[in-house]
Amino acid sequence: MANLPTARDVVVTGMGFCLPGGSRPVLTAAELWAVASNGRTHLEHHGVYYGAVNLPSAMFDELLPDVPGIFSRHYTDAHRFALVSMAEACADAGVNIRAGDAAHAAILAGRGGIDANVACYLAVLNADVETTTPQQAMELFVRGQQGLTPSDVALVQGALTRTTGPCFTVSCGCSSSAVQIGNARRMIAGGEVDLAIVTGVDVFGIEVIRNVQRLLHGAQRSYDAIRVDGMPDLLPSFDRLMRPYDRRADCVNHGEGSATLVLESRERAERRGAHVYGQVLAHAMTRDGLSNPLASDESGSSLVAAIRTCLGERWEIAQVPYIHGGSDGDVVVTAFESNAARELYGSASPELLMTSQEACFGHNGAPAGAVGVALTLLMIQNGEVCPTANCEEPADNLSFDPVPGIRTRPLDFDYALSCNYQIGGVKSAILLSSPDAV
Repeated sequence: MANLPTARDVVVTGMGFCLPGGSRPVLTAAELWAVASNGRTHLEHHGVYYGAVNLPSAMFDELLPDVPGIFSRHYTDAHRFALVSMAEACADAGVNIRAGDAAHAAILAGRGGIDANVACYLAVLNADVETTTPQQAMELFVRGQQGLTPSDVALVQGALTRTTGPCFTVSCGCSSSAVQIGNARRMIAGGEVDLAIVTGVDVFGIEVIRNVQRLLHGAQRSYDAIRVDGMPDLLPSFDRLMRPYDRRADCVNHGEGSATLVLESRERAERRGAHVYGQVLAHAMTRDGLSNPLASDESGSSLVAAIRTCLGERWEIAQVPYIHGGSDGDVVVTAFESNAARELYGSASPELLMTSQEACFGHNGAPAGAVGVALTLLMIQNGEVCPTANCEEPADNLSFDPVPGIRTRPLDFDYALSCNYQIGGVKSAILLSSPDAV
């Protein structure tokens, strides 16, 4: 995916979230910064470590009081999380949904998992035609129409905003919302729309993860019976804390949640006096080209290609002192990121700051791209780089500085990259900047 010339500046004016936060969700940019800048983790141990969103019905109804009950009582958690993050982002941007401010907006959703859709599917599949009443049949129909497909979130967001603009879903695993941010940038830059609302949301069922853990334990016992010295661990575990870029990294913890960004043309933002967090300058995506759909090339060559395409001929890698990494604790990810940094920065790579905050909330799939962009712009705005959550002892093979610990690192910078990856070798890179960088 090539980087196209930008005709209009594209800026971010709103951020909203529905992420794990303990007794209540993380909803605002200030709350997100409070977690990430202090290296906090909201992973809870329920047999496995997991990032759970505690969103009471009363809170949802307070934030979104105008949704008719015939629809809202059939919302899945993916619907609820996404609508909350969108409402928060629009409020942050000063976009009044009720007044019709988003009536012509592009509503772009990113979805990676289908856990939230399964119950809807099974309810319709297993319904007994002979015993289901007409009222129950209507309720099942509404539930199924809203929740059966991966386009579920865009469907209800489009209805809430009553948009007449483009409204569609992209499914590209953990790169889904990053790809949609790239799509929004191109649509705004090219004059197709002035306003785009981008949401990434996923729900990874805790019961499924627990069962996967039990299955992995059984497989591990079989592997251990034939294992000899020098053979590596075969399978990951979810019962230990994820530690991106740490020498003890050996697992990934999952989570759930949603993140929404409001993007618009600079002209529109200035016309209405909106606060601008920063610019989305470019996006590029590559793939490793491997025949194994579950593998990634550890050389980092495709990530290098994505970043160079993203920079184009206008920007230099030397202008980028910080990269928001996509590491979820997987040592393969750490390997190709480290190799890519070494190739891109050469002898200067040890000075590069690259951090990941995935361990704050768990690896949540589709929201990762939007969360990464939000955090990166907040770091540029605050002149501080957030530490890598749960990284205390940096791995020996790193070619960059992961900012271990629980304190931010001062850095005065205008340009940064945010990277995300999908199983199967997808590499996504977004170039970001301060509001007035050229």
